[in-house]
Amino acid sequence: MGADHTRPAPSTPPRVRRILVMTVVPLIVVTVIATLLLWPGETPKIDQGEQVPRYHGTVTRVVTEPCPPVPQTPDGPSGAADGPCGTVTVTVGQGPDSGEQVETPVPSGPGAPTVTVGDEVVLVALADPTDPSVSSYHIAEHQRGMPLLWLVALFAAAIVAFGRLRGLAALAGLGASFAILLTFVVPGISAGGAPLPIAVTGAALIMFVVLYLTHGVTAQTSVAVLGTLGSLVLTGVLGTLATAATHLTGYGSEEATTLSMYQRDVDLHGLLLAGIIIGSLGVLDDVTVTQSATVTELAHANPGLSRLQLYRAATRVGRAHIASTVNTIVLAYAGASLPLLLLLTADSRPVSQILTSEFLAQEIVRSAVATLGLVAAVPLTTGLAALVVTAGRGPADADATGPTPTPRPAPDRAEALAALSGPRHGEPSTPAPARWPDPERSTDTAW
Repeated sequence: MGADHTRPAPSTPPRVRRILVMTVVPLIVVTVIATLLLWPGETPKIDQGEQVPRYHGTVTRVVTEPCPPVPQTPDGPSGAADGPCGTVTVTVGQGPDSGEQVETPVPSGPGAPTVTVGDEVVLVALADPTDPSVSSYHIAEHQRGMPLLWLVALFAAAIVAFGRLRGLAALAGLGASFAILLTFVVPGISAGGAPLPIAVTGAALIMFVVLYLTHGVTAQTSVAVLGTLGSLVLTGVLGTLATAATHLTGYGSEEATTLSMYQRDVDLHGLLLAGIIIGSLGVLDDVTVTQSATVTELAHANPGLSRLQLYRAATRVGRAHIASTVNTIVLAYAGASLPLLLLLTADSRPVSQILTSEFLAQEIVRSAVATLGLVAAVPLTTGLAALVVTAGRGPADADATGPTPTPRPAPDRAEALAALSGPRHGEPSTPAPARWPDPERSTDTAW
């Protein structure tokens, strides 16, 4: 008979569990201590002057009309003003004029919202420059609170409906990630702390909380944690070397330049490295959890697979995963930078100058470093998972090149002679029992 492939794979031995605990627990303790040491104090606020009052309102009427002509000036000819022109009647829902209807000009200009009757809008009260005691309402933008609330509710419902308890844990992990980013990482960097240590500590804290909360405190999760942490360290080292070799300053975007104007003590070069590490974490835990789960499921499906066979089979899955993830990373950056790409197509400079410019070079470095960290995560996590899964076997079983065949019982001599001689005279003919193919001799193996 063939080998029994339905029995469950052996559980993780207590010795291996102790080793994992002795490895992971000190890392958690170090992360918590680093978080307490780097915890931000009072975060400075950006002084943006006096805030303009904003009120909610509902559009009840829209009247458009031809725009008045613009008088001729020395700088240009006369013509019609840029439209649209007209008035919008809005019922104010907040503020001193709550419940009253006010007239506002039709929004115009670049990025102006297009309003129709029934739209929920945001009004701003602007004072007249000639008479500060007189103010008028203008439409700033649409209210987006309710559509966003419905979208988030649909997102959460879909996650819970498909993942059930695991989906609830994933949502809790997502909330924990945002909490760590908004209470530790962002305030710490805003307060003038070193972005790289804060990002590494914050990423490690997110990793521990999210992975164990979402996937449970198991040996499989611990393997994913160790693989993710090792890949994060490698990503940080590669990012440091790459940004130094390419002489990136961190001033490659308009947001970074604006931030430097308001907060001069922020290290933009370190902020660039921090962004690379935190951005890589979201994809790294996907790869490491997948590789750890793949090795575990392969071992359960076929306990006869050796350590080397588990590693090779799971690595093939990892190659396919990395091939698609690389494209995902590039497309994600391209989708977030479409205005930048449009500017590049209109740029008259040579392609070599465009590719080596600061704002595009940092995107290339970001994508390349994140991809190298992902590539390293596959063999690292797969190797650790294969060691843990096969730890309960003997050396011969763990390192064998294939499953050991189960010896077949020798056939009974009397039954064999009776089958060869055929039925005796007067006895009914009995058909020979059906012979199934020997699974050990079959060339169509599962692995």
